[in-house]
Amino acid sequence: MHHHGGGPLPSFTLSRAMELSPDWPYLAFCALAFGLYLFGAVRLWRRGDKWPVGRLVAWTAGVGTVFLVTNTKLNDYGMVLFSAHMMQHMVLSMLSPILLLLGAPITLTLRSLRPARKGSGRGPRELLVALLHSRLVRIVSHPAYTIPIFIASLYGLYFTPLFDYLMKYQIGHLAMMLHFLAVGMLFFWPIMGVDPGPHRPGFVMRILELFMGMPFHAFFGVAVMMASGQLVNTFTSEMAPVGTDLHADQQLAGGITWAFGEIPTAIVLIALTLQWAKSEERQARRRDRAADRDGDAELAAYNKYLASLNRGAAS
Repeated sequence: MHHHGGGPLPSFTLSRAMELSPDWPYLAFCALAFGLYLFGAVRLWRRGDKWPVGRLVAWTAGVGTVFLVTNTKLNDYGMVLFSAHMMQHMVLSMLSPILLLLGAPITLTLRSLRPARKGSGRGPRELLVALLHSRLVRIVSHPAYTIPIFIASLYGLYFTPLFDYLMKYQIGHLAMMLHFLAVGMLFFWPIMGVDPGPHRPGFVMRILELFMGMPFHAFFGVAVMMASGQLVNTFTSEMAPVGTDLHADQQLAGGITWAFGEIPTAIVLIALTLQWAKSEERQARRRDRAADRDGDAELAAYNKYLASLNRGAAS
């Protein structure tokens, strides 16, 4: 375990939790995620293509939130305090994914990878396109899969011995953190939908999908708040900061989970409303352009159709 030396941590404060405490697997992940994205964006810009700066900002913020919960003392506190662990869990599963998805990483990858040369078989770009169209991706990005797995990664983790088992090992903790991020990305991918994917539900369906997962999330938070016994055995009074009331901390963990569901819901609703407005406007512009181009042929055809109806009625 990546742990501070000597005795328990001092009592939890936000400023203490935000002190740097780099952990190389997380650090490498963040550096790679940011570096590759920037490389792709710069490649597009140098080619003279457009890539919105807003997307780079969203991606940077997403990577930043991952960094803040894994490369700071919060990660150390997350080993000994349920509430601190829950902060990590919530940010990684519900805030980072939304910001990362707003960065449209798949679109960037598809646009920055060059198509394979004729006759040289499939390049990375072709493989990615094939993967996006594969049955596997169709299944794992379908709400019938993403919503249950999003919910199961709450209930299945904390209401079974799984959490305690994973927390024993550095690799278990790492896998859990990656899982939170991956499940969040899968859950919000069809909903946020900047990137292409197999499921592109309409806006109303997306909002429904968002709200289908949330009650389970809220109920889980309340269940943790109400639980009388210790839900998990990982957090012990020997390990916890001096003077920690473990039960109060567990209630706080539930409260954080319950309250946190509202934040992404609000962000997603705002983002969806903006996307919706933009797509309506785009469609209206497209209709206008089409009308200009074909000299209002659609309208002329419709008038002709009306005239034929009149003739039909007259005879």
